Amino acid sequence: MSAANGASFGIEAPRSMPTGQRNVVRSNDSASLWNCTLSPGWTQEEVQVLRKALLKFGIGNWMKIIESECLPGKTIAQMNLQTQRMLGQQSTAEFNGLHIDALQIGEINSKRQGPDIKRKNNCIVNTGGKLTREQVEQRRMAHKSKYEVSVDVWSNIELPKPENPFLLLEKKREELQSLKSELGDLRARIAAIEQTKDNLDAHSGIKRPRE
Repeated sequence: MSAANGASFGIEAPRSMPTGQRNVVRSNDSASLWNCTLSPGWTQEEVQVLRKALLKFGIGNWMKIIESECLPGKTIAQMNLQTQRMLGQQSTAEFNGLHIDALQIGEINSKRQGPDIKRKNNCIVNTGGKLTREQVEQRRMAHKSKYEVSVDVWSNIELPKPENPFLLLEKKREELQSLKSELGDLRARIAAIEQTKDNLDAHSGIKRPRE
């Protein structure tokens, strides 16, 4: 992938198909993106964060993603499974360490046809013999040359970072204290108004029934 293409990331995120046959293209879906479904517990927003994290750190660098805190609560197993779905294939070894757009690969895989193409859970599975290390490395280098974005692109990707939970809790406490203070002021103002009314009634001799 060229730096220009990598900078744009112009591939629309596919939508999950919760019902019906998953291999049927819906009228509101891109025909080439039907195979990239969400793993359980993932939102489209989280998938986009993972997409950027894989671009920034490289496929399979799970600890760097965890340390970045861009996907709090997600385990390595969960991220690996969702990456498989995004790539559209179960084997990810040929992409290890590459700074690529997983959804672009998923789009390409979704168009692959032929008697040798077998899918499980919408991902292409290897039905032939196990690839040797040399074959895997050859594929990896080919992908690197064709799809990897430039260092200028991936090094400048910014990932969201959730607020420190302790700071967030302190912020909520401050908001609660502020609301309590406002409530106290409001009660004091109401009490003052009622006292003023009582004084005026007493001065004029008017007796009002107490509620």
